[in-house]
Amino acid sequence: MKLQLTLWLLGWMLKRALKRKPHFRDSLSEMRGLDWGIATEDLAIARHYRMSPRGIETGRGLPVDLDLELRFADAATALEILRKPTQQAFLDGMMAGRVRLVGDSSDLQKLQKLLKAL
Repeated sequence: MKLQLTLWLLGWMLKRALKRKPHFRDSLSEMRGLDWGIATEDLAIARHYRMSPRGIETGRGLPVDLDLELRFADAATALEILRKPTQQAFLDGMMAGRVRLVGDSSDLQKLQKLLKAL
């Protein structure tokens, strides 16, 4: 339940940043949008985000056309890493097999740049 709430809150924060933070808006305009999602490996908890300079849409589940997916071993792992989403935390999680990246790693770097602007 905590992870679901955290993912919903993340969507709310992204929408708010798009409206209120020029640096976030500029960064998103430079990359021309990013479609990404977060889920547990068993897909029990999943949420996707479609971000463009025109707006941000969020929803449940993981559509197949996403640019990037972050899959976590379980909800506790997801919460632990998402609370401090540093590059080192993701790398350590991937090395330990607790985080799986589906997509291009350059999209992960773009996402981390955007999340810093939050």
